[in-house]
Amino acid sequence: MPTASPIIHEWIERLQASGYRATATRQTIVELLVSSSRALSPIEIYDLGRKEYSALGLVTVYRTLERLEELGLVQRVHMTDGCHRYLRAPQGHQHLLLCTQCGQIEIFAGDDLSKLTERVEQATGYHIQDHWLQLFGTCPQCYLK
Repeated sequence: MPTASPIIHEWIERLQASGYRATATRQTIVELLVSSSRALSPIEIYDLGRKEYSALGLVTVYRTLERLEELGLVQRVHMTDGCHRYLRAPQGHQHLLLCTQCGQIEIFAGDDLSKLTERVEQATGYHIQDHWLQLFGTCPQCYLK
């Protein structure tokens, strides 16, 4: 996996190309998302970001997350409590394992789900173009507590 610095630079460039200015607040948001090993809620990003850059606003967090999601750089994670969190989008065909206690994430390579998708297509008439598998569990650190 590439180091965080080139990824941060790439994300900022992509934001700029999509019409967003490269500001210190957006840089802070990008750095938090790129460096996090767990899914973060917008409020967590806001709270952590204000420690780095006190002028960060919650509206900026939400707008930046929305644009990063549109650009395919972050992925919204649907939590079991009904809230959304965000994480760096997986590369290629990967899936997500998420700790329901601490939010720690593990990305793993996807298995061949073609038989399942074929069965679902036959049963529903849908033409499946893509899928995303999200598993919930308890990470080793939380499980052993």
